[in-house]
Amino acid sequence: MALTRVLITVKTYPSISKKYEELVCTAGFLENGSWVRLYPIQFRKKSYAEQYKKYQWIELDIVKNTSDFRPESFRPVSHDTPIEIIGEIPPDGNTWAERRKIVLNKVYTSLATLTAEAKDKSICTSLAVFKPTRVIDFVWEEEKERQWSKEKLAQFDQLNLFESKNGKEFQVVRKLPYQFSFIFEDDSGQRSKLMIEDWETGELFWNCLYRKGGDEKLACADVRGKYFDDFAQTKDLHFFLGTTQVHHYVAPNPFIIIGTFHPKKVVQYDLFNQLPE
Repeated sequence: MALTRVLITVKTYPSISKKYEELVCTAGFLENGSWVRLYPIQFRKKSYAEQYKKYQWIELDIVKNTSDFRPESFRPVSHDTPIEIIGEIPPDGNTWAERRKIVLNKVYTSLATLTAEAKDKSICTSLAVFKPTRVIDFVWEEEKERQWSKEKLAQFDQLNLFESKNGKEFQVVRKLPYQFSFIFEDDSGQRSKLMIEDWETGELFWNCLYRKGGDEKLACADVRGKYFDDFAQTKDLHFFLGTTQVHHYVAPNPFIIIGTFHPKKVVQYDLFNQLPE
């Protein structure tokens, strides 16, 4: 089969699965500018050379994920399908001009419009770029279960998760003890609260927790400082939104935030030049 090139823009925080062990949901753009979701991928079990970063072009053999009705959903042919990193789009300054050309081709500003497209089975939109009109807050809530359940961890033993290909022990990812969410308004004034499941959000929490000597409140406040004080106030913030398969047709709003796009704001001062604020 022909290899497919994907510009990676989304990597969600790892989750554990009864069937597939530990998984990461990846999404990005094809060369024609359309969205694609790659799932399941056992990302942390891939070789170092295959562990791609955001805004890297990867090439791999994919097929439609027939267990997922969402049209953007594909999967590698197998868990062992090789992934080759073939290029990247660097930040190219604060404005991310080259990234903008791909990411911002279609931007939603109305959640009602986007949700209607998701519910319409002839369209079934499940991935989108969304621009909030006003970001009100960034909040956190403690999870009811701060650790993976014994039942879920037992699944790893059955699937030999802790034995990697090179014979070394594979440590399951730490479960985030907090859920982080944006509160915002769209262009109709509709107020929403959506959780964010970006891998970078989780890693930022763990890094802040280390720097704050284990103080979780201070760590969460630092995460808020990055996402609200920095991204929401000083950057041209957009959300990457995605639906969850189980809630796609049943939830009033099936979307969650699976990543952010946050270059510096751009001011157009004439027809031919742009400057960052």
